[in-house]
Amino acid sequence: MTQEDMTALARRFFDAVEAGDIDTLIACYAPDARIWHNTDQLEQTPEDNRTTLAAMTTRIRDRSYDERRVSVFPGGFVHQHVLRGTRIQDGVRVELPACIVCQVNAGRITRLDEYFDSAHVAQFRKYAGT
Repeated sequence: MTQEDMTALARRFFDAVEAGDIDTLIACYAPDARIWHNTDQLEQTPEDNRTTLAAMTTRIRDRSYDERRVSVFPGGFVHQHVLRGTRIQDGVRVELPACIVCQVNAGRITRLDEYFDSAHVAQFRKYAGT
């Protein structure tokens, strides 16, 4: 993939989350992709990730990926951003700075490693499960 192709994949992926378009997001993954989170050290499959992201879209509205920076490397990209939104439960604006490292093969994400500050994650998930 060219640098432009890799940048376009990153844009398509994060635009899909921002829009709540989970099907497009899942289509960016290879079927056997793994998604890892630094906050719980667990890996997810794309279908597990579908559930997680669908739940987030029910808790956070007005999502926007701001301050996006993409750095392409052979076989993948690093995406840094601040995800902002409004918690539906109480109307509070929240933000989640992140660094995402993606490995890519044949135009699809094969591994995604998410690095978040756990305090920010707690604000995003404050009303999860209620």
